[in-house]
Amino acid sequence: MPGSKPWAKDMTEKTARAEDAAASTEASATNDPAAQREQPNPEAQAAEFKDRLLRTLAEMENLRKRTEREVADARIYGVASFARDLLVVADNMRRALEAVSPELRASAEDGVKALIEGVELTERELLKALEKNGLRQYSPQGEKFDPNVHQAMFEVPDASVPAGSIVQVVQPGYMIGERVLRPAMVGVSKGGPKAAPVSSVSANNNTRKAARD
Repeated sequence: MPGSKPWAKDMTEKTARAEDAAASTEASATNDPAAQREQPNPEAQAAEFKDRLLRTLAEMENLRKRTEREVADARIYGVASFARDLLVVADNMRRALEAVSPELRASAEDGVKALIEGVELTERELLKALEKNGLRQYSPQGEKFDPNVHQAMFEVPDASVPAGSIVQVVQPGYMIGERVLRPAMVGVSKGGPKAAPVSSVSANNNTRKAARD
C-alpha cells in the first residue's frame, strides 16, 4: 500500500495472530470434556442456595427464641440480687414482731401498740411489693423434706410423724419465678416411720401451694 509504514503492517499482522490464537484456545476449551464438567450446574447451585437460605432462617429463628428467653429471664430474675438484700429487712421485721409476746402487747401503752401495728403494716406492704416483683414466700410446715427447696438446720426426735418430715420452720423460704431465691430453714423429724417418697413435681406443687397460702 503506497505510503503505508512497515511497522503499522507488522502490528496489524500481530493483532490478527493474537486474535486467532485466542479464538483457537476458546474453541479448544469448549470442545474439552473436562472443561465442560467444570461448568457450574444451575440446578445444583439453586439447591445449594436454597439449603443455605433455610439454614440461615433456622439460625435466625433460634436466635430470636433465645433472645426472647434471655429477655424474659432478665425481667424475672434481674431483681434477684436486690430482692435477696431486701429479705434481710423482712427477716428483721419478723424477728422484731416475734419478740413481742402477747402479754407484752396486751399491757403495752397505746403508743407502743401503734408502733407494733406500724411494723406489721410495713412488713405486709414489703411482702406485697416482693410478690409483685415475682417473689413468693413459702413455709413448708408438715411437708416432706426436699433438699432442693429446704435447708435442714437440725433434727428433732419425734416418733409421731414420719421421718424426714418438717416439724419446725426456722425461717421461711422464698421463690423467684420457678427458682429458689432462698431455701426455707427447717427442723426435720427423725425416729418415726419412714416417709413415702415424694416426687419432685409433688414437692414443687406443695411449695407453690404454701407460697400462695
